[in-house]
Amino acid sequence: MLEDMTSWAEQGGYPAIALLMFLENVFPPIPSEVIMPIAGYAASRGELSLPLAVLAGAAGSLAGAWLWYGIGHWLGTERLQAWAARHGRWLTLSPRDVERADAWFDRHGGKAVLFGRMIPAVRTLISVPAGISGMPTVPFLLYSSIGTLVWTGALAGFGYALGDQHEAVGAWFEPVSKGVVGLLLLGYLWRVATFKPGREGA
Repeated sequence: MLEDMTSWAEQGGYPAIALLMFLENVFPPIPSEVIMPIAGYAASRGELSLPLAVLAGAAGSLAGAWLWYGIGHWLGTERLQAWAARHGRWLTLSPRDVERADAWFDRHGGKAVLFGRMIPAVRTLISVPAGISGMPTVPFLLYSSIGTLVWTGALAGFGYALGDQHEAVGAWFEPVSKGVVGLLLLGYLWRVATFKPGREGA
């Protein structure tokens, strides 16, 4: 699969990079840590413009973030609270938890989106609570754009600097990505195990 992505990115140019980065946001097992260094490597060989490759990757990534934001916006706090009332244990949320999380995101959503877009695994998920909380579109796109440009630019820059050793970038980030996913999974399992249905009124 990685060989296919390498071939697509190298031969398809900017549209392929944008498409792969969109798919990376929709289907997280496709790693941006591989896609953007390939783009940077292609730029180092003169096959692509590095700034345009970064912009293409950022555009595709933002399109994926926008999709998840839309899903979160459709879900909304009221629907999520209703789901939490019926399936609280598996969501690990009570209606009161949803209310508190919404209030927290109203205060800190900008920073959460900005930095979340630069953290493996979290960068895909952060768009959902932004949509659920009703974060305004312009601030969401602004913070998402900044975080995404930093992330894609850094990865492409590493690939450009490393040249034919660009695959090392994915090797560096793979343990980090797996660690973040593992922590998120452990946190979820712990919340399921310790969830108390009666805490809604707390």
